Amino acid sequence: MKFIITLAFKNLSRYKRRTSITAVAIAVGLMMYLLVDSILIGAENESMRNLRWYETASARIHAPSYWEDRMLFPMESSIENPDAVLALLDENGWKATARTVFTADMILYSEDFGEDGNMNVLVTAIDPETDNDVFHFSDTLIDGRFLEKGDENGILIGSWFAEDINAKVGYWITLVARGNGGFYEAMDMQIVGILNCPNPNVNRTLLMMDKDTAGYYLGMNQAVTEIDVLLPEHEDIDVEMAKIQAKIEASHLDLEVHSWKELAKDYLAIAEAKRGGTSMILFLVFIIAAVGISNTMLMAMYERTRELGMMRAMGMSDNNIRLAFLIEAGGIGFIGAVFGIVLGLLANLYMVNVGIDFGWMMRDLDMGYRIQSVFRGAWSMSSFIEAFVAGIGLSMIVAWIPISRALKMDIPSCLRHQ
Repeated sequence: MKFIITLAFKNLSRYKRRTSITAVAIAVGLMMYLLVDSILIGAENESMRNLRWYETASARIHAPSYWEDRMLFPMESSIENPDAVLALLDENGWKATARTVFTADMILYSEDFGEDGNMNVLVTAIDPETDNDVFHFSDTLIDGRFLEKGDENGILIGSWFAEDINAKVGYWITLVARGNGGFYEAMDMQIVGILNCPNPNVNRTLLMMDKDTAGYYLGMNQAVTEIDVLLPEHEDIDVEMAKIQAKIEASHLDLEVHSWKELAKDYLAIAEAKRGGTSMILFLVFIIAAVGISNTMLMAMYERTRELGMMRAMGMSDNNIRLAFLIEAGGIGFIGAVFGIVLGLLANLYMVNVGIDFGWMMRDLDMGYRIQSVFRGAWSMSSFIEAFVAGIGLSMIVAWIPISRALKMDIPSCLRHQ
């Protein structure tokens, strides 16, 4: 056994060029696999984070009658005493904020926008003092100022939405909305800030105003349509939701708690389907890498047929010959896997810390990810381990084929092989 292992490693150094070419093919293939895997995992993780940071929070509390008609944003199905709910959540260490979401007809004026027009919009009325405890919109302000408590005419707009309608800070719009009770109210609002939200779905449609102002115009009488809750990311969402629901029921409040997974059920279904496509992409990348490894390994082994015949002629058994060649192939795979892991680490360092800017494409193309521009990678130790094992294992498996074929040939045929 010692002789066989020594022979295998001597062959690695004796055929330096062939060893180098094969190891490079393995290294490049594994690096590409790790890079694609990192980008796809990073895109999914960041999408889920942006979904919670800018759309759903960790959980949301509604009136029971609201959930069934939630796509219509019914003002009548509201939380009548949000302060009591917020105080209850605060007592138990949960951060929360109240919001009112409603649809409106937005009227644009030629004095500011160049021409008159109108469109249907979705407006989110927030509490400027507590909203940033749950969401992250204050970090995205790029022009103007953020909303203030009791802001009577101020409204915020997403940067992509602002570009689409040529809106600037200081422009005036009118919102016509149906209030609580069926009446219609017109609200003259001035754009006071522009937000560049990393979530493209939000950035394309974002309109934000003060909750108290919206409540006054729409006759909400302090009621809100939802209360959004922030839960620690390391906590089990379902367990925390059960605790919140129990506290609400113990306080005799007729409300329901829904997790972000329920709120984003359609997106998660698409993400699950996309995960299957992602697996297929990774499989194809792995196959491409395997083909490169296979070609170089097959060439290397077929070139050694005469050497194999000579070893048999000198009395070496077939099992020892097979073992020596497999160890040699495993050594080449090990060298390639080590360099592939190193290259993958270096490439992933750049992807995790800098990433690739696809903003030019994401602006007009909805790929389903909640990422506005920069795609960053993510670390996956399991992928690195799988790549390392695959580099060695695949090399040995591929080498088995020509070795077994050559061992079926008689010795004269092996020695005459070109």
